Amino acid sequence: MVRLLWVALAALSFAVGFLGLFLPLLPTTEFMLAAVYCASRGSPRFEAWIRSRRYVGPLLENWERERAIPRRAKFVAVGMIVASMVMILLHLGQGWLRWAIVALLVAVAVWLITRPEPSAPSR
Repeated sequence: MVRLLWVALAALSFAVGFLGLFLPLLPTTEFMLAAVYCASRGSPRFEAWIRSRRYVGPLLENWERERAIPRRAKFVAVGMIVASMVMILLHLGQGWLRWAIVALLVAVAVWLITRPEPSAPSR
């Protein structure tokens, strides 16, 4: 039963991480890391499958090995953050919440940009 719960949590994390590839404000790497962690507890086969995905596998390897994010991933993430900020500025009314969200997004973008890039090419 416990293994089944780990696998279900891994599948949920993978699904949310997959959505993060397409939706701004949803992180991909963090959910994929959670998916790999949960899958390693419930199903080594599922963990291997996640790691074998063409887009996700190299990101996970780079993060686990060097805490590094490839330039292309940074570019896409920061682009999505900027798009999110524009949408917030255009559609959220005046007030502190608007600027608090923008400040949070700027902080996340700065954090992403300051992460090192992988020293070795991904597989």
